[in-house]
Amino acid sequence: MFSESESKYLGSMEEFQDNQLVRRIAKLVQQNKKLCLENKKLRDKYDELLLKNEDYEQLIEKYTQSSGIEPSIEREIAERHTSLKFNMATVLYTDFHGFRDLIPEENPDVIIDQLDTFYMKFDEIIDNYPIEKIKTIGDSYMCAGGIPEKNITNPVEVVLAGLKMLDLVKQSNIITGRSWEVRLAVHTGPVTANVSGKNKISYDIKGDTVNIASRMESSGRNGHLLISVMTYELVREFFVCEYYGKLPVKYKGNLDLYSVKGIRPELSEKEEGILPNKAFNTKFALIQFHDLQEMILDKIERELPQNLFYHNMKHTVDVVTEVELIGWAEGLNDEQLLLLKTAALFHDVGHTIGYDNHEFHSTEIARKILPDFRYSPEEIDIICETIMATKLPPAPHNMLQSILCDADLDYLGRIDFIPVSNALFEELKVREKITSFDDWNKMQIAFISKHQYFTETARNLREVNKQNQIERLKSLLEESTN
Repeated sequence: MFSESESKYLGSMEEFQDNQLVRRIAKLVQQNKKLCLENKKLRDKYDELLLKNEDYEQLIEKYTQSSGIEPSIEREIAERHTSLKFNMATVLYTDFHGFRDLIPEENPDVIIDQLDTFYMKFDEIIDNYPIEKIKTIGDSYMCAGGIPEKNITNPVEVVLAGLKMLDLVKQSNIITGRSWEVRLAVHTGPVTANVSGKNKISYDIKGDTVNIASRMESSGRNGHLLISVMTYELVREFFVCEYYGKLPVKYKGNLDLYSVKGIRPELSEKEEGILPNKAFNTKFALIQFHDLQEMILDKIERELPQNLFYHNMKHTVDVVTEVELIGWAEGLNDEQLLLLKTAALFHDVGHTIGYDNHEFHSTEIARKILPDFRYSPEEIDIICETIMATKLPPAPHNMLQSILCDADLDYLGRIDFIPVSNALFEELKVREKITSFDDWNKMQIAFISKHQYFTETARNLREVNKQNQIERLKSLLEESTN
C-alpha cells in the first residue's frame, strides 16, 4: 500500500497526466521497492551461506584430522562437486538429422570434421552472449543462458544465438552443396547444475527443463527453431513467431510450441528479420536494465558508508523512479529514457569511493561497468555528462541533464522535505561540513530561494510546494530563537 505522502504525490500527478501514466508510475514505485526488499533478502541469504560454509570448513578439518586425508585434497573434492539451482535458465538443444545418411556418400572423416566445424562455429556464436556451453554428444549440441550468471535477458539471447546457428547451417549447405539438416529447440525454466572442475569449471544441467527441450527437438522439423510457450512469452516482443502445435508432457498436460521465423521487421536491419537494429538493442537494454539496477543497488547497499543518511540506496531508487516519471511526461523516447535511467542509477554510486567529487567517481564506475552491458562509447559519454551536470550548483545543458537535476533535488518540493532535509544535515554534520542546525536552515532558505526547476513537469509538480518549504524553514528558525 502507498503511504499518505505517496498517495498525495500520485494525486498531484493526475492534474497533468492521464490515468495510464499514473498507473505506470505507481507500478514502477512498487517494483523498485520490491527490488530493494529482494536485495536485502539476498544479502541475508548470502550471510547465512557464509555461516554454513564456516561450519562446513570446520567439519572438513575435523574429518580430515581423524581420517588422515589432507585438508587441501578434501576441499578440492568439495570444490569439484557442487550442485547449484537456477530458477530461470533457457536451454537450447540442437540435433543434426540425416547425419548417418551423409556418411556413405563421403569419407566418414570428412563428415566428422564438418560436424566439428559446426560445433566450433556454434561455440563462437554463443561466445558473443552470456551463454554457457553444456556439452556435445554425437550429433547433438546443448547450451544454456542464465548460467552461471543469472540474468533476465537469457531467453532473448538464446533465441538470437539459435537463429544464427540455423542460418549458419543454411549458408553452409548453399556453399558446400551438402544437405545438413538441423533441428533446434528452446525452453525456459528451472534447472539444477552440477559443477565440476577447478581450473576450468564445467556445468552439467538436469531437470524437467532439459528433458522438455530434448523432447521438443525430437518433435520438431528440420530447419525450424521451436520455442516453448514459456520462452515465447518472454521473447515475443522481439521475434516473429508462428504457432506450431502441442507437445504432450507427462504430468503437465499439453505444452504449446511456437516456431521462430526471425526478428520482427521493425527491430531488424533493413526490416529483413536477420540482424538486430538500434531499436532492438534499445528495447533489449531496457529489459537488461533490471539486471544492471540490481547489480548497482547491491553495490550501493554493500559499499556505502553507514553514515550516509541522505545519499543512500533509497535516494538512488527515488531518483531512478523520478527521472522516468519526468521523462515520460516530457515525451522522451525509449533510447533517451534508457540513458537517463542509467545516469540516475549511477549518479551517486561514486560515494562508494569518496564523498567529495563523488560525481566524477560515479562516472569512473560507469565507464568501467557499462561496456559489459553493451553500452556504446557514445552512450557512455552522454551518461557521464548527464551525471556531471548534477554537481552543485546544477547547470544542465540539455533535456536529459535537466531532468536528472530536477529529480536529484525533487525533495525540495515534496511534503516530506523537512525529514529529508534533516537527514542531509546529519550527513553533513558527521563530516564536519556544517555544525549549527540554524545555520543549515538559513542555507536551505537561501538555496531554495535561488533554485529553479528546469523542466515544465517538475515546475508543475514541485514549484508551489517549494515555496511552502521556505515558510516552514522560516518558522523553524523563529521557534529556535524564541
